[in-house]
Amino acid sequence: MSRMRLAIVTPGTFPVPSGRSSSVEQVAMQVGEKLKRQAEVTVFGKKTRSLPARELLDGIRHIRPPVKPYIRQVARVLKREVPDIVQCENRPRHARLLKRLFPEKPVVLSLHSTTFLSRPHISAPELRGCLQAADAIVVNSQFLKERVAASDASVAAKIVVNHLGVDTERFVSRWTEEEERKRQAQLNALGLAGKKIILYVGRFIPIKGVHQLLAVLPTITAFEPEAVLLLVGGAYYGSNRMTPYVRRLRRMARDAKPHVRFIPFIPHEQMPSWFRLADTVVVPSTGEEAFGLVNVEAMACGVPVVASASGGMKEIIQHGSTGLLAEPGALAEQLVRHVCALLGDRDYARSLGENGMQRVHDHFTWQHTADRLYALYDRLRANGGMP
Repeated sequence: MSRMRLAIVTPGTFPVPSGRSSSVEQVAMQVGEKLKRQAEVTVFGKKTRSLPARELLDGIRHIRPPVKPYIRQVARVLKREVPDIVQCENRPRHARLLKRLFPEKPVVLSLHSTTFLSRPHISAPELRGCLQAADAIVVNSQFLKERVAASDASVAAKIVVNHLGVDTERFVSRWTEEEERKRQAQLNALGLAGKKIILYVGRFIPIKGVHQLLAVLPTITAFEPEAVLLLVGGAYYGSNRMTPYVRRLRRMARDAKPHVRFIPFIPHEQMPSWFRLADTVVVPSTGEEAFGLVNVEAMACGVPVVASASGGMKEIIQHGSTGLLAEPGALAEQLVRHVCALLGDRDYARSLGENGMQRVHDHFTWQHTADRLYALYDRLRANGGMP
């Protein structure tokens, strides 16, 4: 059989590649990078002034339609490109439109979260039509599979769970001598020498639970006076824009000074050095997070994670072995207990961190993700669209 031709259609919200995009675009690029060894990969993304409409970059073709509407322009290009597989990222409507236009081609809907599965983004009847149109639906957790199947039981058989990964060449153990030397130098430069670092990385929006972490920080610092919380991120991807919620967080932080510090947006390629600083990473999401890349990125660095026992995070972290989970009904109490346990016992923290690192290497690398995806697409191509 000829070499597979794969078209990855990102939502068109952010340019690709970019250090200022969402996790959807990051996943598309990481998967494309691994699949290019076995397939001819074309990635569709948003056009910007600084990026050309077409280019070949590190073995991946990038096509950026210069005019709107984005998905209609993508479809026009696909008609000429004739790919074997169309992978549509996180937009059910896009998958349905492309399947209608190319009924003979396998169209795969790759879902990353629950966001676009309900109102205000889409109605229940329209969602069912979109799900039924796709030849296969790839989700990043068993949790998300169950949510999608609950929307329409008739599509359950074509939902495939494919956990996401991490670049283990970039996200490396913080426990080596070299990384410890770099860590101490960075702490000194930040004026944090001798401090115990709690790290949050992500968007500043209510469902991420940052306010929950700030609310218990005074209790944590009563037990661990040298603790400092670093909040890395912003309300929007690639932006430090103020919102009412961000202002609320900053008001809460006043009560915790000098134990909290806001770090302006950091491009994703620089994040390994920030994970290296952490004694623990906290993921206090109050919503049902489908996966949470920050979990596996922290674990790859040997940093023990304290996360809410919700959504797909329960599939990543094995409580007491590769990290610690806080039950949503007792989140405040358990965040304090778990964070203090890690800050107060370096050997315990290192043990959990290194166990987490091994789990990532065994199950959560981008090569694992790409291999599973390629096997699915090979079956789709061979079976005429049937998974």
